[in-house]
Amino acid sequence: MTPGSDSYPDVLWDWDSYFSNVALKQILAETGADPLEAEEYEKGCVLNFLHLTDGDGYMPITVTRGAERESLRPDNIYEENMHKPILAQHAAFLVKYGNGDAQWLKRDFAKLQYHINNYLNHHRHKETGLFYWQTDKMIGVDNDPCTFYRPDGSSASIYLNCLMVKELEAMEYLCTRLGREESGEIYRQEREKLTAAIREYCYDERDGFFYNVDINLRTIDFEKEPFYHRGMPRHWSCLIQRIDVWSGFMALWAGVATKEQAARVVERYRDKNSFNCQGGVRTLSAQEKMFRIAASNNPSCWLGPVWGIANYLTFRGLVKYGYAEEARELCERTILLFGRDVEQCGAMHEYYAPDSGAPVINPGFQNWNMLVMNMISWYEGKEYICEF
Repeated sequence: MTPGSDSYPDVLWDWDSYFSNVALKQILAETGADPLEAEEYEKGCVLNFLHLTDGDGYMPITVTRGAERESLRPDNIYEENMHKPILAQHAAFLVKYGNGDAQWLKRDFAKLQYHINNYLNHHRHKETGLFYWQTDKMIGVDNDPCTFYRPDGSSASIYLNCLMVKELEAMEYLCTRLGREESGEIYRQEREKLTAAIREYCYDERDGFFYNVDINLRTIDFEKEPFYHRGMPRHWSCLIQRIDVWSGFMALWAGVATKEQAARVVERYRDKNSFNCQGGVRTLSAQEKMFRIAASNNPSCWLGPVWGIANYLTFRGLVKYGYAEEARELCERTILLFGRDVEQCGAMHEYYAPDSGAPVINPGFQNWNMLVMNMISWYEGKEYICEF
């Protein structure tokens, strides 16, 4: 399942394929199509990535038709980003809507475990327990200023860590379906530890929001440190980055926020000077100096434009914590945004100007924009497909 449009005609992407699949399930259900017609392609999104994974757990971010395994591997797999922690969620989603049958995954499940172990052992900050990006390349939210153009290995991203919370939950579920309860318990414990770390290090009591954190601090070595450092060693493990990025709302989607934290995060959602806009959710607050609306590829622009996936994940978090009024408002704005685009241009686009709703780039982009179908079903009080 590829994102669509001339810019992405034949490339399988990691989190794109998962959320496209969530939308596809909704479309199949509403049209009455035979779900078995799509099953090979759905499972193929998972199995293709596992096929390209070795015992070291490195998994590529994208797959192009006919690509060989070695061509997709960097020279040093531990100094580059890899497939985001979302493949277990994709697999769990298919198992969940496949009546709990996980046997199709059994042969390659060890590769999925290798992949998660790679994250646990090589992409996790020891002092905080948070996961971090190795570089600023292909991080999903391409030019998030908390990572983009910042030192390698410095960004413990709230986006990345919320994905990992859900990934560990999915791994626990898959283990139970495959009769591997002991392994599942390990993933449950890791998820609880990560949830606690996010609440401790990424939530800011002053602002009532979840932020990325900077882990690029000099190490403490009492034998080598100058006197003035030894006299007062730091007692903090990271520095919070108070930059208003939409991915703070993912703490609700992942179920990380406490009820009290969620209430304050929703206050931030309501702020029309910051995130809240006519098109839904600005991906970067309009009050940030880096705010910009521009047509760009590699990286795509996440410095303020409205993205369908940001609207959807924020919506799902609002629903999860019982903020139905705000969820309905976000549904209405998303439906109107895409509906007007289809009426005027005959297609949807990759992202949009926040207040005018004008499309910015890549006509024909479908991908996670089709999740508006799931939002419509919720809005109308009907059964709707949701991610794992």
